[in-house]
Amino acid sequence: MSTHFLLERLNLEELEKDINQLAINENVKQWDIGGSSSNDLSVQVDKGEAKQLKGSQRNSITIRVWNQSNLLGITSTTDLSTSGIQKAFRGAVQASNFGNTNEKPEFSIEAKNELPEINNIHRESVGISKLLEILKKAESDLINSHSYISSVPYNGLAEATINRFYINSDSVLREMQVTQASIYLYAKGEDIGKKPRSAGAVQIATGVKELDIDSCIEEASTKIISHINYQPIETGKYLVCFSPEAFLDLIGAFSNIFNARSILDGVSLSTKECIGEQISVPFFSLSDNALHDENIASFTFDGEGTPKKNIKLINNGVLVNLLHSEFTAREFGVSPSGHGSLGAKASVSPDWFVVDKTNRSTCKYNNLNLKDCSEKFVLIDNLNALHAGVKASQGSFSLPFDGWLIDSGNKISIEAATVAGCIKELLLNIIQIEDNQVVTHQGISPYIWVDDLSITGEA
Repeated sequence: MSTHFLLERLNLEELEKDINQLAINENVKQWDIGGSSSNDLSVQVDKGEAKQLKGSQRNSITIRVWNQSNLLGITSTTDLSTSGIQKAFRGAVQASNFGNTNEKPEFSIEAKNELPEINNIHRESVGISKLLEILKKAESDLINSHSYISSVPYNGLAEATINRFYINSDSVLREMQVTQASIYLYAKGEDIGKKPRSAGAVQIATGVKELDIDSCIEEASTKIISHINYQPIETGKYLVCFSPEAFLDLIGAFSNIFNARSILDGVSLSTKECIGEQISVPFFSLSDNALHDENIASFTFDGEGTPKKNIKLINNGVLVNLLHSEFTAREFGVSPSGHGSLGAKASVSPDWFVVDKTNRSTCKYNNLNLKDCSEKFVLIDNLNALHAGVKASQGSFSLPFDGWLIDSGNKISIEAATVAGCIKELLLNIIQIEDNQVVTHQGISPYIWVDDLSITGEA
């Protein structure tokens, strides 16, 4: 057998032949293998000087085998040499003797289905020197955009080429390569006698040349300048408008609602009988649109070889679908949705949320919008500390946020505050979904208005 180098466009036909021979030698009838690799370049700067330059090549494969008792054994390795793959395969064979009798994954029934066609554009790497040059200029331009901005302490510019493949003993072979670039700029503002403030912006694209650096600088600058004159906010109940980014963060934090794996594990807000339940207002719909044109670096298949799909999760406020792996789909008696990983107990995760306003339903306040709202409300731009402030299995959250109090058209930066509530109540208290959908780096959503949310100001 030959040595395999994944980022040199691994010869998958040769790998399949080698694994088949190992399976014959070990008397294995059923196996599959999934792998990924990436070439990553990234830079960070500090006051015009290089702070960190990184280049990495990462490779990994996961091998699963089923023994004569249909028990699963699994191993992972980053050693893609002949001997490394041999050791991993034999390790999986040995592990199958201790397989879980209560959970037996199988091949996805859709692993042979045709993959969807997407506009997958590959971009050439610009190299680490060019990345450093671009980021140095972006940092300088952002600092010089306003006297209030003192530094850009958190920044980064990166590009990556990522490969993924899946092969199984039932003659399935899938492979795909994508490219991606990203930039983030988080500026710090300081004024005499005032607390430092920070704000930033993020952008992603298929390549560095496609990144709109100027708009990222402008967004970060505009946000930080809007926080110069801040004031405390009184604790109470407020009408709240979530920015698209903030609302998508909140939905993502409670994605166990739609996660079939979480339901089976007993850590979801939903149950096995949840389909058909009204969980939001009738003018709210939510999809997981992995194949959306704006979903940069999207793969067309999941870790189990299942083709990706666009899945409607909530329609007119009703929960209509869940996200599934091969195993959870069998447990629920449905087809896999293309959201599974390769594992002994496949995890399930969302791809790209898209929030829609259901046109045929009337919002509680159709005249409510960000541009000309005369009511007093809180605009939440960014939610913080999601890892600590969300109790996903209970549905509750208490999160610090960056935002403004809008009163009679005046926009006042909020010094420090937290927003708290229950996701189930929040979804039922939405009073307006604006018409304009906004594309973000994490999904698509309009501005979302929720009534009667608890805001706690800094004591």
